[in-house]
Amino acid sequence: MQALNDFLLLIDSFIGSHIWFVIFLLGTGIFFTIYLKFPQVRYFKYALRIVQGKYDKEDDEGDTSHFQALTTALSGTVGTGNIAGVALAVHLGGPAALFWMLVTAMFGMTTKFVEVTLSHKYREKAEDGSIAGGPMYFMRKRLNIKTRSGKTIKSGYWIAAIFAIATILSSFGTGSLPQINSISNSLFSTFGVPHMVTGLILAILLAFVIIGGIKRIAKVTSRLVPAMALIYFVGALAVIFYNYENIWPSLQSIVGDIFTGSSATGGFLGATIAFAFNRGVNRGLFSNEAGQGSAPIAHAAAKAHEPVSEGLVALLEPFIDTIIICTLTGFVLLSSGVWSQKVDNRFQMADLQVIHSLEVNDQTAEGRTQLAQHLSGESKLPLYTGQLEVVDGTITTPVSFMHARSLAENVTVKQGLDLYTGTLDVLNGNVQVKDEELSFWERIKSQFSHSDNNKIVIEGQSLIHSAPLTAIAFTKSWFGRYGQYIVSIGLLLFAFSTAISWSYYGDRAVTYLWGSKYVIWYHVVYVFGFFVASFVDTTIIWTLSGITIALMTIPNLCGLLLLSKEMKSEVKLFWKEYMERFPDENAPSN
Repeated sequence: MQALNDFLLLIDSFIGSHIWFVIFLLGTGIFFTIYLKFPQVRYFKYALRIVQGKYDKEDDEGDTSHFQALTTALSGTVGTGNIAGVALAVHLGGPAALFWMLVTAMFGMTTKFVEVTLSHKYREKAEDGSIAGGPMYFMRKRLNIKTRSGKTIKSGYWIAAIFAIATILSSFGTGSLPQINSISNSLFSTFGVPHMVTGLILAILLAFVIIGGIKRIAKVTSRLVPAMALIYFVGALAVIFYNYENIWPSLQSIVGDIFTGSSATGGFLGATIAFAFNRGVNRGLFSNEAGQGSAPIAHAAAKAHEPVSEGLVALLEPFIDTIIICTLTGFVLLSSGVWSQKVDNRFQMADLQVIHSLEVNDQTAEGRTQLAQHLSGESKLPLYTGQLEVVDGTITTPVSFMHARSLAENVTVKQGLDLYTGTLDVLNGNVQVKDEELSFWERIKSQFSHSDNNKIVIEGQSLIHSAPLTAIAFTKSWFGRYGQYIVSIGLLLFAFSTAISWSYYGDRAVTYLWGSKYVIWYHVVYVFGFFVASFVDTTIIWTLSGITIALMTIPNLCGLLLLSKEMKSEVKLFWKEYMERFPDENAPSN
């Protein structure tokens, strides 16, 4: 697992985690915001009217209403990014990362407006009669190159194919794998439900929903989204107002750290400006998916006689998803204070390093600087290679442990539920623990018996991230320990609805590439992958999702920029028609 994660991290370092990708994403949103004269501000009230059906015509073609398309797309974006993703961004980049998430969302509103408009314009009817759309359709039709001799090079076909393949990969990396992984981790830590049991039950439910196609998906998500938002909203406000004295300091830390980076506090070792910026924008994209090209696939099915009206509906998504829900989560984490506190947890091997020294500590400024430089790669501490001696769960070899970007304390080794005595092999700082060889049915039996396969586990106190961090934060309110149930239920609804929507995105990509008859095989693989991801390492899931997001986003952003003039023309035509239909209203000038 560690070797696989290292390989994925290497790939991600050149694309999704690299600064050029972040600048490209944010720069596209900034360009269209200026080019279209801040549509996220000027068009906002019109977007609210359109989603209510004011601009509809009886003969509008499509499979869903504006509201259903919005909730379907929102169910694809409101998921682990809002609960686990925000916690991961703050864990990595500190409070300043939340600011950059909000900046990403503000410009992302324009990006979403553009990508949905262009995709809706070039949607088609699939061979089974359903509406099929998405960036791959405008890419195929509009991104071909004409030579001076008049010959057309069908480059659009290749770009569209790359995007469609990336969409299929991203349906696993964004919609299936990290969603069930976060659900199963949350339900296990809160209720003790075995990971595999959660995966099996939800995989069966997922199969029943997605077989019904977009109409059943839209029907389910239009009910799930409002319910889950209300539950989460009440729980979040309870934490924030319970810790009301920390509201202003939390806001100060978000704004005050923008140009300085987040300083070390508690178990948090600090983060540079560049790192906070990178993680904030990256997690912002994972949360609202603006520029990724996923939402246009859902909006393509909406009933509309022209594309801009649906683009305006989509403009609301980053506002709801990131500016409202992610901000709530961020203030929950900061006001509760748990984001920088070490807590008892079971260490994930892919997130664990063994340092060849007992001299490092995080109690002095010098020690924190030394550890922070190790994490950033600026000055690496020596990693341990050899054997660790363990007696009754206590490691007697003089080493230090880094887990979740923090110095671990009170480290204990167990085998199953018992304290372990023996040795552990370590190679370049990575503990070499092999899972016990079990058959498929033995593994299921062990999940029900809570024996955890009698494998070696390492526990202790360290920082945590993702969904478990948000769950702890929700206990710091009048609800007490029951607050974590809100996160578990909210995450279950959020993430499950995301998995439903992304199955539709993937099957539209399969339809584009190979036709409707192959969609059933995609669904089989999708549901199976959903099940398997319920009990594999979280760190690897998040790394994989970052890669697939980038592979999908890059060709989409290129296509949007190339069609910027066409987008501006569509906007002008829309407002001309709007004024003809509603002459008494004051439309924004263009």
